[in-house]
Amino acid sequence: MDLDSFFVSVERLVNSKLIGKPVIIGGTSDRGVVASCSYEARKFGVSSAMPSKLARRLCPDAIWVRGDMELYSKYSTDVTKIIAEKAPLFEKASIDEHYIDMTGMEKNFGCFKWTHELKQSITKNTGLPISFGLSVNKCVSKIATDQSKPNGELQVVQLMVKEFLTPLPIEKIPMVGQKTAQKLRNMGIYKIQTLSEMPVELMEKVLGEHGHTIWERANGIDNTPVIPYSERKSISTETTFDKDTTDFNQINIIITRMVEELVFQLRKQQKLTGCITVKIRYSNFDTHTQQISIPYTSYDHVVLKHAKELFKKVYERRLLIRLVGVKLTRLISGNQQINLFEDSLELIHLYQAMDKIRKRFGDKAVFRAITL
Repeated sequence: MDLDSFFVSVERLVNSKLIGKPVIIGGTSDRGVVASCSYEARKFGVSSAMPSKLARRLCPDAIWVRGDMELYSKYSTDVTKIIAEKAPLFEKASIDEHYIDMTGMEKNFGCFKWTHELKQSITKNTGLPISFGLSVNKCVSKIATDQSKPNGELQVVQLMVKEFLTPLPIEKIPMVGQKTAQKLRNMGIYKIQTLSEMPVELMEKVLGEHGHTIWERANGIDNTPVIPYSERKSISTETTFDKDTTDFNQINIIITRMVEELVFQLRKQQKLTGCITVKIRYSNFDTHTQQISIPYTSYDHVVLKHAKELFKKVYERRLLIRLVGVKLTRLISGNQQINLFEDSLELIHLYQAMDKIRKRFGDKAVFRAITL
């Protein structure tokens, strides 16, 4: 189940004047990026992750909204609560997307009818349009959902999976981004059918470790389980010094390292934080904390700035410090798209590149020089 143009739909609940108009959510400067856009804006060629400057050129009459992650998070939570009350097993994949496992229910319920009723319940109680795709696994269901949008319903039964997938463009497969698609097009592969008929060994050679998975998905194979949903409330780390210290250079390095590790974990788990807490423990074991609420983020430089400011506030007694810790709370689910409210496209690319390196070579493969 995937909420339709979620950010735009929420903004339209707040401001009905936006209904039927081309609306773009995202950074408003020339270096900004589109986080989401209405279907009216998409008709002009606007899409998510597009530079704001280009979007403004394609759709000069669009209404721009900066975006309110706290408001979007509230509505996302409302939808999740409705699903949690009714679904036997579900996974919250992002702020606007849920997978539901209904294995076994087909014997006692009509799965399509049950999902249709859940869809109606969500729209009735939240006012938000939502689409769903019902099929044999997560991959085919996701593609079916995309094909059913907006506000649609589509079931693809086992016998129809091949027939459903083969005419679709390769970009419809999850994991196939622009670079992968270009590689495949250079080989003359434009449709999923052609990709599904290629030797799997060739796909592994051309696309590396993901080649086998992409080939499987082109053939409608996906054994990825629905992971039971549980909302993590916080993430934290702390360091106890070998020797009590007031070496602020060392403490600054430790805080930087902890923030880098925590925020990378947030991005890996597709989460954002709205609250930072810094803790210190003096040599006499007195413990003190300071915290601050911030706009939702998963960027190192934002969290690090506040963490250092909090440390300056909490360290008042000028005693030796035994322990320092950082904790991130008010976590919400979200994918990379959410971070596109940042005005710097270069900064977004920087974090994406660092995360890609870390995921491939390990968490400590790239870091700020100060932490050496």
